Amino acid sequence: MTDTQPLDLALLGNCRVAALVDPQARIVWWCFPRFDGDPIFCRLLSGNEEKGFSDVVLHDQVSSRSSYARNTAVLETILEDKHGGAVRIVDFMPRFGRYERVFRPPQFVRRIEPISGLPRIAIRVRPTFGYGGKPTQAVLGSNHIRYLGGADVLRLTTDAPLSYIADETKFALTRVVTLVFGTDEPFLSDLDSTARDFENRTRVYWLDWSRSLGVPFEWQRETIRSAITLKLCSFEETGAIIAAHTTSIPEAPGTSRNWDYRFCWLRDAFFVVGALNRLGATQTMESYIGYLTSVVADPNETIGPLHAIVPGHSLEENEASLLEGFMCQGPVRIGNAAAEQAQHDVYGSVVLAAKQMFIDHRLPRMGDESLFRRLEPLGERAAEFALTPDAGIWEYRGRTRVHTYSAALCWAACDRLGHIAARLGLNDRADYWRNRAAPIRRAILDNGWSEKRGALVGAFGYDDLDASVLMIAELGLLPPSDPRFVKTVEAIGHDLRRNGRVMRYTAADDFGEPETAFIVCNFWYADALAAIGRREEAREIFQDILSHANKYGLLSEDMHPVSGQLWGNIPQTYSMAGVINTAMRLSDTWENAWWRAW
Repeated sequence: MTDTQPLDLALLGNCRVAALVDPQARIVWWCFPRFDGDPIFCRLLSGNEEKGFSDVVLHDQVSSRSSYARNTAVLETILEDKHGGAVRIVDFMPRFGRYERVFRPPQFVRRIEPISGLPRIAIRVRPTFGYGGKPTQAVLGSNHIRYLGGADVLRLTTDAPLSYIADETKFALTRVVTLVFGTDEPFLSDLDSTARDFENRTRVYWLDWSRSLGVPFEWQRETIRSAITLKLCSFEETGAIIAAHTTSIPEAPGTSRNWDYRFCWLRDAFFVVGALNRLGATQTMESYIGYLTSVVADPNETIGPLHAIVPGHSLEENEASLLEGFMCQGPVRIGNAAAEQAQHDVYGSVVLAAKQMFIDHRLPRMGDESLFRRLEPLGERAAEFALTPDAGIWEYRGRTRVHTYSAALCWAACDRLGHIAARLGLNDRADYWRNRAAPIRRAILDNGWSEKRGALVGAFGYDDLDASVLMIAELGLLPPSDPRFVKTVEAIGHDLRRNGRVMRYTAADDFGEPETAFIVCNFWYADALAAIGRREEAREIFQDILSHANKYGLLSEDMHPVSGQLWGNIPQTYSMAGVINTAMRLSDTWENAWWRAW
């Protein structure tokens, strides 16, 4: 772990809402009442303005420490003062089985407990509305405060003194107090006992869920934390999987590469589904397939690369003028114009995400001919667009090319449809899809190869290297032992690494030359090294990236190659899926390691 850095944030959630909390127990980010909603707590992006947060201020505080309760999404923070007083703050979002369904309300529960001395605290609650605007009114009830100013009312129900909270007055904490933030609905049961019950049941839920994971022998803690994080990026109501829980954290210091990631990229979701499937957590995939049936309502139409968590909602991109940005580095963007781009890898991403439905006998309902027939039009689109220009995996905004990765995913769509058809006994369709895949593969190997570079490159007819081609062997387009793949890995290791960290590319794009390493590319590189027999080197790279996770084990999108500081939206599903996939590949097996462990 690194020293404290700006992105030392813990993720709390329940697959309906999610929040980020800093080491001082300050809630700095919470979109309400769902992942892509208005950030009523937006301190993360408010720059120099003290707004959009809730915290506990301990008088004469001298220290703090915080961590997740083991294998859960429950956060515990202890604040200590110079007089020997201390408080414990427990934060969570309720999630557990209730009435034969999952209970996951849009609530944030905070319990504040005195554990030594006579601590004096102030509870500050400063929500915003409309992406940084101040509440128009705070109305005190008998044991709640209603904050007004947006489309949704935020209600704080508490057994702490309301006037102390409203005036941010210090008071002696002599008993446990509870705060429940949520929708404008009355709390109909005893607050203290209900919150204790919710906490206990939420802890048990996550412990049971974690216990069901098929983790690797090595890096178990990192894998479990990554799995919980990915689970919390699934909007369970629709099955959508978002790329990250934040918007507009810059990819590098001083850049305008600030994007809104609170939506479902079909490509990113494919990686998430694959990672969780490796651990045996297949329910996320099953829910996601349901989401796809809404997104791909007409598979004969062109499919966009990203979609709202509730399909059909606008993703029009604009800027939030009331927020200064992360560390005052705006702009803060809402929506994402990449939704209008052509990214042809999307067809392969959908087919690959669905393929396990046809082979995994654990599933209560496996893929059948009906699902296969729904996927076939996607294969036709893949075959049609495989060798045509698009914006590519990195979503270039000022150019289009025939990108090798996009073509490879289109090939994968056709290839996997052939395998699925054969598995279903549809031999004529299996032959059909093999014949559709074959010319795409030949074109990739002919046109994606650069004699100048001695490697597969990012786009046909250009010599720029691109880390995305590290996925070629993983996709099965070439075996890892093929000299062309080995040379590609070597070229990327030589030309795209900066201080040992892999850049996604180094050629200038619409915004100039990239400055930070793209974290998941480092996992792809480690996987590729292991595949070509350089396993120990792969392990060193993997350990290096893990050592730069934040204090809660989370990774963002990017890392500065020199300082190791995290940049970009957090937690990034690409990165967290990379942890799982690479750990599974590099770990010693349970069978081999079991006896040595004793």
